[in-house]
Amino acid sequence: MPQLFNEMRKLITIAICALLFPLMGHSQGSTTAELFLGVTDSIRTYLSSEASILAPIAVDKAIVSKKRLEIRFKPSISEYPLRERHIKDIYAIVKLLMPDKYAAYKSSFSLSAIGLPLEDLVSGYFSGETSNEVLRDYRQTVSDNSRRPSVPLVTNLSKGHKVTKGLQERHIALWQSHGYYYEQSLKRWEWQRARIFETVEDIYTQSYVLPFLVPMLENAGAIVLLPRERDHQLHEVIVDNDTPGSGYSEDGKWKSSPDSGFANIKPYYVYKENPFKLGSARMADAKVVGSRRGTYSTAKWIPEIPEEGNYAVYVSYHTLKNSTEEAQYEVRHKGGSTRFSVNQTMGGGTWVYLGTFPFAKGSNNSQGVFLNNNSSSNRDVITADAVKFGGGMGNIARKPSDTDKDGNPVTPDFDVEPEISGYPRYTEGSRYWLQWAGFNDTIYSVNRNYTDYNDDYQSRGMWVNILTDGSYLKPDRVGYNIPIDLSFAFHTDAGTTLTDSIIGTLAIYTRLSMDKDEYPYGVKRSIARDYNDIVQTQIVDDIRATFEPQWSRRGMWDKAYSEARSPEVPAMLLELLSHQNLADMRYGLDPAFRFVVSRAIYKGMLKYLSWLRGTPYIVQPLPVRAFSAEIGGSGRNFQARLKWEPRVDRLESTATTRSYILYTRVDDGGFDNGVPVNGNSFNVNIEPGKIYSFKVTAVNEGGESFPSEILSVGLADSRSSRVVTKGKTVLVVNNFDRVAAPSSFATRDSTYGGFLDHIDRGVPYLYDISHIGSQYEFRREIPWMDDDAAGFGASYSDYETTSFAGNTFDYPYYHGLALMRAGYDFASTSREALTSGAVDLEKYPILNLICGKQITTLTGRDGASKLRYSVFPADLQETLRDYAASGGNMLISGANIATDAWDKIYDYQIDSVMMADVVTPMRDFITGVLKYKWMTNNATAGGDVKMVQNPFGLPLSSYSFFNKPNPHRYQVESPDGLVPADKNAYTILRYSDNNISAGVAYEGDYRVVSLGFPIETLQSQEQIEAIIKELMEFLDK
Repeated sequence: MPQLFNEMRKLITIAICALLFPLMGHSQGSTTAELFLGVTDSIRTYLSSEASILAPIAVDKAIVSKKRLEIRFKPSISEYPLRERHIKDIYAIVKLLMPDKYAAYKSSFSLSAIGLPLEDLVSGYFSGETSNEVLRDYRQTVSDNSRRPSVPLVTNLSKGHKVTKGLQERHIALWQSHGYYYEQSLKRWEWQRARIFETVEDIYTQSYVLPFLVPMLENAGAIVLLPRERDHQLHEVIVDNDTPGSGYSEDGKWKSSPDSGFANIKPYYVYKENPFKLGSARMADAKVVGSRRGTYSTAKWIPEIPEEGNYAVYVSYHTLKNSTEEAQYEVRHKGGSTRFSVNQTMGGGTWVYLGTFPFAKGSNNSQGVFLNNNSSSNRDVITADAVKFGGGMGNIARKPSDTDKDGNPVTPDFDVEPEISGYPRYTEGSRYWLQWAGFNDTIYSVNRNYTDYNDDYQSRGMWVNILTDGSYLKPDRVGYNIPIDLSFAFHTDAGTTLTDSIIGTLAIYTRLSMDKDEYPYGVKRSIARDYNDIVQTQIVDDIRATFEPQWSRRGMWDKAYSEARSPEVPAMLLELLSHQNLADMRYGLDPAFRFVVSRAIYKGMLKYLSWLRGTPYIVQPLPVRAFSAEIGGSGRNFQARLKWEPRVDRLESTATTRSYILYTRVDDGGFDNGVPVNGNSFNVNIEPGKIYSFKVTAVNEGGESFPSEILSVGLADSRSSRVVTKGKTVLVVNNFDRVAAPSSFATRDSTYGGFLDHIDRGVPYLYDISHIGSQYEFRREIPWMDDDAAGFGASYSDYETTSFAGNTFDYPYYHGLALMRAGYDFASTSREALTSGAVDLEKYPILNLICGKQITTLTGRDGASKLRYSVFPADLQETLRDYAASGGNMLISGANIATDAWDKIYDYQIDSVMMADVVTPMRDFITGVLKYKWMTNNATAGGDVKMVQNPFGLPLSSYSFFNKPNPHRYQVESPDGLVPADKNAYTILRYSDNNISAGVAYEGDYRVVSLGFPIETLQSQEQIEAIIKELMEFLDK
């Protein structure tokens, strides 16, 4: 009712204002647009709160036919997200303000735009339509088609739950904008966009797609296909039957497949060379499980892993007339064994992604890929070709074309040898991945080798179509037989605003392709408008609710952009924000913002496909909260006692938790496939001498959440000759849950702004592959002249081929390992569980508080969203104060444990209320309880620290921590200098280059050690163990 009242009041106001327009002043020679100016200005005012559309609303033609007036608007009105109430009000405005020339048609007129009645531009989803002609055509042709395969391309058989109201059996094709490419005119490889604000669009959109969007869709049951490499692992290992000694072997009855297969016989590949046509593949008849007929046949691919780490696993095979729908693959890795069923009736002749898994260095039968010929039908055949581990480096070599765009020979200025990029394959554009993945040159080079730039963006739509060709949607075509449900192109846009206002979010779809308004299988292309509307609405609503209430919604363009026009499935081209605009990027570099945006896209896709099918949906839950892992039991029977709480999603009512999955890792292995848990607690039997690590996900009928932080427990092994057990348990508290954009600023006079890496480079979620280097141009007046002279925001490129570590949420493991080797048992908990009272601190004589790079953090504009990640929030202060009063001893380390109370690294204002309620109490807590105070937040540019003479007998020693981006541990660019704040407190550590105090120890009724750098960032586990052992000898006197 309030919304209805507000709409009526707005309409009345507009009408009154419009009546005051001098509408009758137009001469008889006025154009149609001028005659209707009062009408269109009023409509634009009315719709202005729905979207920010630059083009004015205007009438193109007014046609009288058969005593009826048809008013045709120019396309701009179609860019608004129109709802039924808008159409009613627009008709009312037109009727009220109809020019005198057409006054006779006030009761007999219609409105249209882009060739459609205005009513047809209304979202069927938001109008609650469950059946109309377009929906009926879709359901008959697509979702209810009896020929639609019931078996998807890949099924993970080791999953501990089944998705029933998510994206199960749906195949989604999506990609992350551009990529590194060869510019033939310059004879060099380069990015397709400029290096601005510490990233470049070509890899910036990967920071949404790879860590967030793809896992969300997969957790909802979807099979996600990408035309670019998804793995940032620099190593690539290929095991193939055509490469002797690579690790391939087989048992049983195998024979050659009738078609050519993969072989990696060249160091690089040039135009038209297809590695999937250079070798052979293997084939075996299927054997029905339990039947005595047939021969049990197996194949295995055992890689020689060059370096321990995570590797994406891709398989390949042939699709034949009698291929099986259930090829049984097993991936053995550090976490155990994960089984898959692959539908080989589709996807043959290219790389098919199974998942990403941890592998140990070396080669042995405990890790690799295994395939058998078990099937439910002995009429099937199983085929086998190469298996790929890891992403690797680009191996497509390019040089200028020998012909022009018309195919005529070209004489080069000088001879140029084919050149590879020298960059990781994940950075390269789709044109190069598609060649490596076996696609025909007519797909990856639409322009016959003339222009890599055009080939790259045009290849993506062609890829979608060839994947779908041969499926039930297009059975008469030859392709990969994969029934793609929709495609999604993730881009960011250009454009700046000196006033620091938001550019915002644009959606693009194409209603007419080659003058056709239908897909080849008869469904109207206009159905993509709802897709764009739902996703764009979800993005804007969620950003406004969580980060920026003033986030701008731009239009929905019906334009013939290749990535929206070419795909023969519902397609969306998203321009999320402007990578060139500081106001946008102060949000856009924040991983938490990326999570919200990616979740909005996933929710939009889910709602759209569910609406098309006419089926209910449920959104996967948010990660759990208040996680704790303690030790219980006695004698020889010990248990890890785990507890957690579900998290409420205030943006989505269906995202409620039904049950959980608990994943376990033992020592430095990988996580297992998980076990289902019905309640919010669970006990796991543990043994001395081993570290057990756990993470929990929440599940419902719509899918699985992202995982919790990782907590660990361990019992010191009294049987070990290397360890003298202390008989005490230390509680490790993870107080480091921050993910953040780099520190940034914008001057009030709009002359300078940008990101300040030397103060804080931010904290990525898990890892970062989108950061290219620090910003060096902060003057807003400097314009873009060329991608090599990017102007305001221009940034260095020294990290653009590097994946470096962020917050892995796994640091209790490293602290706990050191504690165990010093003879202590340990448990761990999240800060939230500790402060809620879920953990009994009386059981723990010593507390180890991990603060990492926790610090009060602002995302975007001051005042738009709440400050997050305080290092010592009020409830934690109270908990630690009480713990110290009871005699508890503490080890505290973090890069900002003093700065957060005495200084700030983000551009927010501290008013008198915040000073009184937040800042002063935190300072009093630090000086009064922890016994140190702040000296500087730029204590050293180096990474070396040394133990100095002290009254506690701590030995003189030295350590080094990571102070630059690296793949191993997050960096500390500006550690804290802190000094004693009590007569019984003393400096025990100093930074080696300047002797600024780096650590303070206090001894009184309790003991506390506070370090201005995070212990877990020391450059080796040996250093972590050494410093913890030394400090524990003081704390456990």
